[in-house]
Amino acid sequence: MSDALEMRSPDEVMSLARLGAAHQTRLSFLRTMLRRLTREGWVIDRPVFEIDDKGFGTAVYRAKGPERTYSLVCFSIDLPDDMRTDRVIAVAWDTSYALFDGEPTAADIARLRDNVPKQEAGRFTEKELVLSRANKSMRLFARVVDALAAGRQPDAVEIEEVGYLMRTTAVYGNGKLGMADRDVIRDRAELAGPFQAEMLTVWLIRTFTVDLVEHVARARAPETAVPLEPSLRRRFGVGNATGLGMAPFLVRHPGLTGRWAAARETALARVRAIERASEAAKARFPQVLGLARRAVSAWVTSDPVQKAEIAALARDLELIERRVEEGALEEDHPFDKLICWSEWALGLEGQEYLVTLAIEPHGDLVDDLADEMAFDEESTFRIDGGMPLGTLRQHIAKAYRWVSRHDYRTPEGQARFWYYSEDKLEPRLGERFEEPGAELEQPLGIGRDVQALAVAAALVNPEITVGAYLADHPEHRHLVRRIQASAALPYAEIHDNVLGARMRPVDILRWKLAFFGATRFDPRSDRWLRITLFQGAPFPEELQAMKSENWVYGAAA
Repeated sequence: MSDALEMRSPDEVMSLARLGAAHQTRLSFLRTMLRRLTREGWVIDRPVFEIDDKGFGTAVYRAKGPERTYSLVCFSIDLPDDMRTDRVIAVAWDTSYALFDGEPTAADIARLRDNVPKQEAGRFTEKELVLSRANKSMRLFARVVDALAAGRQPDAVEIEEVGYLMRTTAVYGNGKLGMADRDVIRDRAELAGPFQAEMLTVWLIRTFTVDLVEHVARARAPETAVPLEPSLRRRFGVGNATGLGMAPFLVRHPGLTGRWAAARETALARVRAIERASEAAKARFPQVLGLARRAVSAWVTSDPVQKAEIAALARDLELIERRVEEGALEEDHPFDKLICWSEWALGLEGQEYLVTLAIEPHGDLVDDLADEMAFDEESTFRIDGGMPLGTLRQHIAKAYRWVSRHDYRTPEGQARFWYYSEDKLEPRLGERFEEPGAELEQPLGIGRDVQALAVAAALVNPEITVGAYLADHPEHRHLVRRIQASAALPYAEIHDNVLGARMRPVDILRWKLAFFGATRFDPRSDRWLRITLFQGAPFPEELQAMKSENWVYGAAA
């Protein structure tokens, strides 16, 4: 089937409000990673588990693929309660991890033991691909140990409410802190897709967390302790606390943003082009819809805004179910009609969840798009200096029409500024008219800056070249590079004002995390949120027995 399909408009897809309603799909990175591991028959074992009776020590998990092996080296320490925090100012964590390229020797493990628990303060080499750390959910971890040691299973309701035994506070890769640069691994098929090394790391961390809780229970009461029942065990994912540090990523990497969105929108367009639903799709769609309704009913948050959105989503899923019962899947172009109906009948959460549901039964039609989600940013680094300035102006007028919707001269239009903190070099958001530091602003206000460039360029002869213009105005180089690249990347930009008073950074965070495959979004403010990864997913020993991907909706795999 041709990819020359009618796609949703970037103006519609890339608004902040819709980004903040995103959901995982079968193209999400953790799902594509698990499909590959299953398809290629990867074998995961645990050659090292030197953990004492209290749960402190070292472990190594080894993932062997057709061509290469990767090892997660884990360290667990006795962390005082007053040092346990999810904030970036933390200097110690319950557990820390490094994904090692190959199989570490005893010397490698000793070197990592001296550095990995220090995280940013440590020293790393190209043998380390990913660095992470995680803190325990102390209440749940302790209660699970207590239950297992006493010979009974922990409370399922409590597990469902929390969803994880540990939550990560960072997962670093791509050359940070001296680790292997992206160029080292980008030609490896298993790691070529976006964030595949990071997803492998988090999945193996999940295995360590449940192994650890069972080990501590056995050590406490070897005569009575029992392991977690498999279906209950799968209900543990890995939590994650994500804040402002991730938000600027989508602005700084328009090529990746454009590729991710284009893959999902192409998948949706392919499904909408189906003239008649297959019998398999007619059976699968209602099944997944029912699972989704159950998953949404278990979605817990304390955030009043998200709580209202969840309630509205539950009602929208009921409306979708009613449409299906009325024969929506029997019509011609059934999924296109459902999507068109949703645009006036459902809220944004419901509309975007319908996108997930429509794509879900059509793996044979869309899964190949996962191979198109990586992006070589060097390919767009070179500026076409010979382009006439008039052509650049035309492209701004076409691809950046959305900037005219915002007045960046008003206090509301430029209320915020992005900068990097001095101590941790982490992105932060300042209030321009209330706080000092605006002189440190990072160039993330793309809409404002493109509008200023358009006004300035309109005063110059349109026949001169871009190169000649930039020779006199080098401050616009980064913008010209983006504008030229966007010709082939219609979804590259957030079509909204990321400096405005009404901007919610959590909307940007959610969109990226949905592509990771996150569920159970739990905003803690408009600037950070908690999520769960891999909840319900198979463990290493269950991969080959996985019959479906229903686990992502809370059902048996």
